[in-house]
Amino acid sequence: MDASDLTLDRLREGLESSRYYTNARVETAILLAVRLGKPLLAEGPAGAGKTEIGKVLTEILGAELVRLQCYEGLDEARALYEWNYQKQLLRIQSDRKEERAWEDVAQDVFSRDYLLERPLLRALTSKKPVVLLVDEIDKADEEFEAFLLEVLSDFQITIPELGTIRAVRRPVVVLTSNRARELSEALRRRCLHVYVDFPAPLVEATIVARKVPELDAELARHIARFVAGLRKLDLRKAPSIAETLDFARALVALGVRELDPAAVRSAAGLLLKHEEDLRRADPKISALVNGARGG
Repeated sequence: MDASDLTLDRLREGLESSRYYTNARVETAILLAVRLGKPLLAEGPAGAGKTEIGKVLTEILGAELVRLQCYEGLDEARALYEWNYQKQLLRIQSDRKEERAWEDVAQDVFSRDYLLERPLLRALTSKKPVVLLVDEIDKADEEFEAFLLEVLSDFQITIPELGTIRAVRRPVVVLTSNRARELSEALRRRCLHVYVDFPAPLVEATIVARKVPELDAELARHIARFVAGLRKLDLRKAPSIAETLDFARALVALGVRELDPAAVRSAAGLLLKHEEDLRRADPKISALVNGARGG
């Protein structure tokens, strides 16, 4: 499907087909970002489903997913392109034996055949529709953020040896941030922003029921309420949706049919991945379970 053909109804159908459940505000933001050709900046807690937006959009649009995972120290070479120095060296050595002039050799070895495309360049040069997922941009340095901003402004890059390369097709761009640091106002101005929070318990219960169908529907509701209660605690890392699903699958594997403190404690390591979080939550588990079952 071409991005210009996407409607809210088609988007919702695609999200439902991909079993991605969200709210009307997020759906509208996704649609507008695609239709207006603006990068979508999705911020929110880790594990709330931001990365899945890029993956699901890829399926809905029938596009190719190009993912750039950001990290501290990420530079242009890793994100944009590198020259294949080993291949260039072999070619230079071969041409020396044939005594070719350097000007002729340089023209050959600094051609597209010797270029290693990294995610950003691959997204610009692809002839297919592309969804460019720039994941966890907040982990990259401010210098890289400024460089990325330049690329996304014009959807073109200049390689000194080759000249300016413009996007064959403008990619759909999704950026995610866990808010580890504040992003620049310049980046925010160029993006359509949406905050993706953890789903409401009723929505998360639907997700659990659909993705762990062997689980009793009432138990799925209790799990969703319990996890929602956990997230309100002062934890180092709140449980993600994926961790809720792992917890639900663990209860199935253990033959648990009813949520109780003993069952929770037996599989709590799937929800809480830091010892201090386990210790902080442990005295409150009984109250949270009772609240989940009575909510």
